[in-house]
Amino acid sequence: MLRNHRQEMVVALLFVLPFVLIYGVLFLWPTFQMVYLSFTDAPLIGPGEWIGIENYVEMFDDRRFWTSVRNTAYFVVLTVIPNTLIGLVIAMMVSRLKGWQQSLILAMFFLPYILPVTVVYRIWNWMFNVQFGIMQYPLTWIFGKATPVFRTQWMFMPAVAFVTVWWTCGFNILLFLSGLRSISTDIYEAAALDNASRWTIFRRITWPLIWPVTALVLTIQLILQLKIFDQVYLFVQGGRPDPSMVMVQYIYSQAFQKNEGGYAAAISVALFVIVIVFSILQFQVLRGRGQK
Repeated sequence: MLRNHRQEMVVALLFVLPFVLIYGVLFLWPTFQMVYLSFTDAPLIGPGEWIGIENYVEMFDDRRFWTSVRNTAYFVVLTVIPNTLIGLVIAMMVSRLKGWQQSLILAMFFLPYILPVTVVYRIWNWMFNVQFGIMQYPLTWIFGKATPVFRTQWMFMPAVAFVTVWWTCGFNILLFLSGLRSISTDIYEAAALDNASRWTIFRRITWPLIWPVTALVLTIQLILQLKIFDQVYLFVQGGRPDPSMVMVQYIYSQAFQKNEGGYAAAISVALFVIVIVFSILQFQVLRGRGQK
């Protein structure tokens, strides 16, 4: 038995070894290098001198860094919960359809998700165009004149959040729909026999049973939106980037435009810690909520 156990361990290690090697080369080693660079004054390419925690001291005194943190947090608030709720509502409506109708509606909602971000940018930049964009009709009715949405500071982040929700909610719909399909119809039939209302069925049956999926969607959305870059970078072209700068955009600016690789690595470490901490905290809180 001992020999068989050792053979099983050897076979298991052989199967796991390729993943461990790839994980170490593609994630652990770059992460270690990023942390090391954050303590140096290295440029984007090439070595640098060890300067200790000077980059972190500079980061905490950097006004633009805190602006990027606030903008990232604001964007997370505008997207994570609304995107999750919209995905749940649409998934519940789609789940009531059958056959080709369900497939067609689901495909329509999922289609934007497979579009590249540059295509999404072109679509919505055209739709919000001041001269001929169709979204200017409701904006003109509300504000009394055509409004350059992506050049107006207070409208920029909500507009990008709106585009992001439209672009990514299809994935959430798919996850929620999978969760809804896993719920046995016998439960709903039993509730119908007790004359339970739709709200009672949702509150007592549907919501508790799809809570694990909800926690997963919220966690995925939090991680994705904390790393927001593409949409903000594209829509801010031609405008002032500083007031709308997010953390990844600031990292890009420091590394690729100012050639300050060490300082950019320090900001990357800060973002990495923020993502890990908030993701773990949120997942633990949501899991605890689901176990009650």
